[in-house]
Amino acid sequence: MQLAEAVGALSALAQDTRLTVFRELINAHSPCAQECGLLAGELAQRLGVSASALSFHLKELTWNKWVVSRRVGRSIIYSANLPTMQQLVTYLLADCCAGHCDLNTQSKS
Repeated sequence: MQLAEAVGALSALAQDTRLTVFRELINAHSPCAQECGLLAGELAQRLGVSASALSFHLKELTWNKWVVSRRVGRSIIYSANLPTMQQLVTYLLADCCAGHCDLNTQSKS
């Protein structure tokens, strides 16, 4: 990931509804690709937003690679694109502590 991609990715999530959409899609994630995700209508209902508003936000999230979709019959199922989150975190932490931090251990506080 490059700087411009990181800025775009972060700015796409820097909005209440889009962050909520992404979190809801993470909650609907499953190790089995065919079982993860939500229908747009179900997502709109869970969030209490109109279909047109959700469509706008999904377009922005898809453009910035936070969300992927797949067609099943006439339905479109949206899922969180977890590799984008992993790439962003890797980018942000790449030079953490000049490479001396052990990112595999959790802080004990």
